[in-house]
Amino acid sequence: MRQDLFRGHLETLLLAVLEDGPRHGYAISQELALRSGGVLSYPTGSLYPALRRLETAGLVQGAWAGDSGRQRRTYELTAAGRRTLAADKQDWQQFTTAVESVLRLT
Repeated sequence: MRQDLFRGHLETLLLAVLEDGPRHGYAISQELALRSGGVLSYPTGSLYPALRRLETAGLVQGAWAGDSGRQRRTYELTAAGRRTLAADKQDWQQFTTAVESVLRLT
């Protein structure tokens, strides 16, 4: 599947993955791939700029955590992130319904 179809939606996908709880970048990447059946595969290097944008916007909160001397930045949703995700889900549902109607998939 063409990855360019999903441009502009990465932030919403990240919020959705973080809805289940805090994760570090690699775990987020793995969860995106798992939930999408491998269709959505983003290298961690492309996720971090999006995570930084979400953090700057106050939608996720990052913190350094680790054990055995290895530190990882873990991200979790803020209250604002949860509200944004809820609104994004509604918008996405309306969008997909409209596109399916136009393409006559339903």
